[in-house]
Amino acid sequence: MSGPKEEANKEEMCGIQSLNRQGSLGSNREDDRASLILTLTLYNVRKAELSKAAKVFEMFETQIYHFETRRAKKPKNSVDDLDIFVECEVHSADVDVLVTSLKSVAKDVKTSREDKVPWFPRKILDLDKCHHLITKYDPSLDHAHPGYSDLEYSKRRAFFADLAFNYKIGDPLPLIEYTAQETATWREVYRNLRSLYPTHACTQYLDAFQQLEKHCGYREDNIPQLQDVSRFLKERTGFQLRPAAGQLSARDFLASLAFRVFQCTQYTRHFSSPMHSPEPDCCHELLGHVPMLADKEFAQFSQDIGLASLGSSEEEIEKLATLYWFTVEFGLCKQNGLIKAYGAGLLSSYGELMYALSNKPEYKPFDPEVTAVHPYQDQAFQPVYFIAENLEDAKVKLQILLRRVSTLFTVSISTEIQESCSNPGMWREDHGGVGTPRQHTAKALVSAVSRWKPVKKLSGTEVLGPKQQNA
Repeated sequence: MSGPKEEANKEEMCGIQSLNRQGSLGSNREDDRASLILTLTLYNVRKAELSKAAKVFEMFETQIYHFETRRAKKPKNSVDDLDIFVECEVHSADVDVLVTSLKSVAKDVKTSREDKVPWFPRKILDLDKCHHLITKYDPSLDHAHPGYSDLEYSKRRAFFADLAFNYKIGDPLPLIEYTAQETATWREVYRNLRSLYPTHACTQYLDAFQQLEKHCGYREDNIPQLQDVSRFLKERTGFQLRPAAGQLSARDFLASLAFRVFQCTQYTRHFSSPMHSPEPDCCHELLGHVPMLADKEFAQFSQDIGLASLGSSEEEIEKLATLYWFTVEFGLCKQNGLIKAYGAGLLSSYGELMYALSNKPEYKPFDPEVTAVHPYQDQAFQPVYFIAENLEDAKVKLQILLRRVSTLFTVSISTEIQESCSNPGMWREDHGGVGTPRQHTAKALVSAVSRWKPVKKLSGTEVLGPKQQNA
């Protein structure tokens, strides 16, 4: 923390003694930042004048994306008058006082605020913040939920929620001692669905399911533990599991997929309704999602949707969530001239799996642009299903669509991402994360200005001299 003397010097320099900054300087909330484009003019510039401007940015913990000086278009005093162009990011609560402070050391300060990019995780550790729940089907709030009036069930759900909310990346996945009633519910779901898989599920699902029965304790009388399943997935496709308290917001859920992390519930559906659940539960996750996440093509397809969601607008998130709904949840594909299921919502629902492969619903060819805006049904069987020629074709079509979507930043994934995922201590800001345009702290700007020595270019742009370039 700054001492009283240092704070007094800052206030004197910026002329903000009477301004109240409302305490955002020390904030770590990445979702409370604003992107700005600033232009300002410094007259008769010497190192001291430029240093004062730079220190204003430093004081407000500004991230600098672009800093450019040019000879002033309308000079007043000398050839040393400069126009300055800055692209930066700052805490939202500091915008007004930043501009006011700049006006005390510069002239013609103008600003435009860019559309704010929603917060998104930039490294796997940030997924600890991605746990916002959709309470639409919460058993303690939804009167139609089978467990609404069951106090014991609500108490058990609260236990699972606490485990999920307290979990941090790198912690061991919680081991659960399931009750006899929970195991009985699993048994009924498992037995009924397993009888349909040979004729209704795609080959990728069947291959993985066989391996899960062999290595991860998949059987009627046992609910698999997330530790065993996560280890299996990581060896196959790099995906890993983390506990979830319930149905997450689309933004948080999709963001996790970008890091090949699947948010997985551990509770079971209410025993009174084993063949249907209004919300995700471990039967849905372990029987529906996990086998398909063990397939490399499908794992890439899922991650591509997750990557596309990062920083997207609410409208774009809705489209991606709809695309996810009709593919990862309720997708069908062709295999050997027959239609097979690969969607988790189908493969974990006995009734809808039979319905989807009957002559009752309407089938449409998978086209990502059409699928992303098609109305969907979350309270009854789907009237329409989209059929992919095969999983590879679905992945390619999705990637073609996503390449046409403009984004405000680029995404890069460390080549060490899988190793880093298993050892959070290895994670650094530049490892296993996703990136925005290159940025620098204002402290680096102050350091550069301290060595500032402008040189002339024919274009009139001031650039760093040899002294700075060697720094």
